[in-house]
Amino acid sequence: MKFNAEKIFYSIREVAEMFNVNPSLLRYWEKEFSTINPTKTSKGIRQYKKEDIEEIKLVHYLVKEKGMTLLGAKQKLKENRDKVIHTEEIVSRMKEIRNELWSLKTALEELGKTQTKPKDQSS
Repeated sequence: MKFNAEKIFYSIREVAEMFNVNPSLLRYWEKEFSTINPTKTSKGIRQYKKEDIEEIKLVHYLVKEKGMTLLGAKQKLKENRDKVIHTEEIVSRMKEIRNELWSLKTALEELGKTQTKPKDQSS
């Protein structure tokens, strides 16, 4: 996941879009996982730091990608947090590589189409 180097805080809408989930799910996870703790403005608007987003990334990985229950995810993070972080990083990198390979494949297919077009034979 790439962060904007100039940005310190992210809104709940931005974070929800990062993970393709509803903001209400993030608010729920915030209640269930004490490690997700965005700061709130005087008006109660949540401001997520990179650390909060990293925590959400772990929960998302365990619950949405691995299919664990919230209780199971809590237990897994409690028992072996470092292993979860390491595994999630590997899976994330593999997805990036897959996307890069698909982009290359598409580019090569497009290049092949332009090179195999028949030449104008009217001369």
